[in-house]
Amino acid sequence: MRTVATVADLRQALAAVRRGAGSAGPGTGEAVVGLVPTMGALHEGHLSLADRARALTRYVVMSIFVNPTQFGPAEDFERYPRDLARDGELAERRGVDLLYAPTVEEVYPGGDYALEVRVVPKRLADRLCGASRPGHFEGVLTVVAKLFGMVQPDVAVFGQKDYQQATLIRRMAKDLDLPVRIEVAPIVREPDGLALSSRNAYLTDAERERATSLSLGLFSARHAFEAEGVTDPDRLKARVRGTMRDAGVDPEYVELVDPDTLEPLAEARPGAVVAVAAWVGQTRLIDNAILGLKA
Repeated sequence: MRTVATVADLRQALAAVRRGAGSAGPGTGEAVVGLVPTMGALHEGHLSLADRARALTRYVVMSIFVNPTQFGPAEDFERYPRDLARDGELAERRGVDLLYAPTVEEVYPGGDYALEVRVVPKRLADRLCGASRPGHFEGVLTVVAKLFGMVQPDVAVFGQKDYQQATLIRRMAKDLDLPVRIEVAPIVREPDGLALSSRNAYLTDAERERATSLSLGLFSARHAFEAEGVTDPDRLKARVRGTMRDAGVDPEYVELVDPDTLEPLAEARPGAVVAVAAWVGQTRLIDNAILGLKA
């Protein structure tokens, strides 16, 4: 695996790959370049995205960049876990071909976080996580658009856990006619159901146990829909809230939404998304479940 930190080195490496596309990398897919954007602190969830990219493309690029513009003033940018050496070992072991780990200066030259041109989302970003994190998705979409411009991938793979983010990125690619296929891979969970997240490292043992109430609540709602025929959104959301409150966790939100528009639904149906966010101690966690889909 090669590691690069500049756009120039990245493009030089990928130009060589594209010139010899027929023999690029050991991947089995038909597309040439796959991108897995991450903020590092890699876990099995990230590595499963690399697996998906490997199945779809011949050459897998993973980016590691803790993006300052998607963190609010009181959020955890400074303490977000960073260990490039560890991440590099994990990525290489999983078959990543190229690790792109730029500095903040490389991505935002001159420290100009504001930039003259940014990607500013509309309605899809004003709900769920966007309601409590103003500007977050503007930062996410802008840096993802920059990564797409830097890497020019044929395929980019994101995780279902960040469902709203993935929906916005898919919509950005569609609306701006970006020549990249967006793939969303299923959530990877611990044996007890907790969705893997880099922020799980912040949890104490007691908080870790309470945090499982997010997934258990989602599973309860999904069971109510699939096995009991419950379609009333309030009853399904009550299942989630009740499970969490029994564990001493107060949800920031629990919503049943359309998978494409993220609009609240008047009645549950297959493919609908139950999404939740909550603070467990000082750690904000998110999770979701798709009704009719075991993920």
